Amino acid sequence: SNEPQPSDPFLSAIQAPVVSGTSLGSGEYFSRVAVGRPPRSLYVVIDTGSDVSWVQCEPCFECYSQFDPIFNPTRSSSFHSLTCESPECRALDTAECRAGRCLYEVSYGDGSYTVGDFVKETLTFDGGDTVEGVALGCGHSNEGLFIGAGGLLGLGGGALSLPSQLNASSFSYCLVDRDSISASTLEFNSDGSPTQDSVSAPMVKNRQMETFYYLGLTGITVGGETLEVPENAFKIDNDGNGGVIIDSGTAVTRLESAVYESLRHEFRKGASHLSAAEGVAIFDTCYDLRGQSSVAVPAVELEFAGGKKLQLPAKNFMIPVDLEGTFCFAFAGTTSPLSIIGNVQQQGTRVRFDLINSLVTFEPNKC
Repeated sequence: SNEPQPSDPFLSAIQAPVVSGTSLGSGEYFSRVAVGRPPRSLYVVIDTGSDVSWVQCEPCFECYSQFDPIFNPTRSSSFHSLTCESPECRALDTAECRAGRCLYEVSYGDGSYTVGDFVKETLTFDGGDTVEGVALGCGHSNEGLFIGAGGLLGLGGGALSLPSQLNASSFSYCLVDRDSISASTLEFNSDGSPTQDSVSAPMVKNRQMETFYYLGLTGITVGGETLEVPENAFKIDNDGNGGVIIDSGTAVTRLESAVYESLRHEFRKGASHLSAAEGVAIFDTCYDLRGQSSVAVPAVELEFAGGKKLQLPAKNFMIPVDLEGTFCFAFAGTTSPLSIIGNVQQQGTRVRFDLINSLVTFEPNKC
């Protein structure tokens, strides 16, 4: 049975802070947890799009710059290597054996990667809650878009993710606005009571991909009009391709090209009163809003199976790209069949993953 047993030590609520990585030069969101004994605090990227948690470790063959000192396993009394026969090692997608020790490698969609020893360590959360024997990577070669963070918390749906290792029945996070210096929280097993304005979306299972949290997205509306998109645009096909995932580790929402083009077309129509500007980086729909204290833009809503609609605040899709008043429409197309709801679109919203009932609930302004 899936009913949590009261004796389970991890069912008490555990929490950690969440901050925007902007001030540390990152487009990611960071939490702060302590690793080892004595506990060493580190900023870690929160990523619902991957499972393996890891930290940069001495000795470093290849490390990027991080805010805190790099973790030194030789100074931690709770550090344990894992053998190649261990169930944790066997659960890895990419593992190797060297001198009887388990090595891991994870590469990400943007070309970032981490390689090192797969080990067990103690994690300490806010308020001193400790969890022993968490399997994580001790990365000696790490490269990519993690600037500022000392590692990553894998919050995906696979066996090695932190929620799975904590045997969590739910977890939630709130992503503060990108340029905010205040902190919110990442919480495991905290009871959420749905509020008046909360919107729930069913999670869709993809047998081929345990890691990702797929959402039953059924449509997108712009200015009250539902976009015309191919019928299966948001569906997972028989081979496990396609679908829509929610990913705290991706900044900008990516939509399948046909869907994006339709969204862009409708948005531009509704924003034709604004003065257009050149595209910037991945954004092709930008506006010069210099000197305007407020502007009207078409409403954008995500529609989920069951008919619930989540209206995105304008600041979650019209974002400043310079200090001169240029704002861009923060969606992008992708040639991949997989669509991704990114963290820009999740700002200011508590996103709750109910792992027992397979629901993702969006609670606006519950940071």
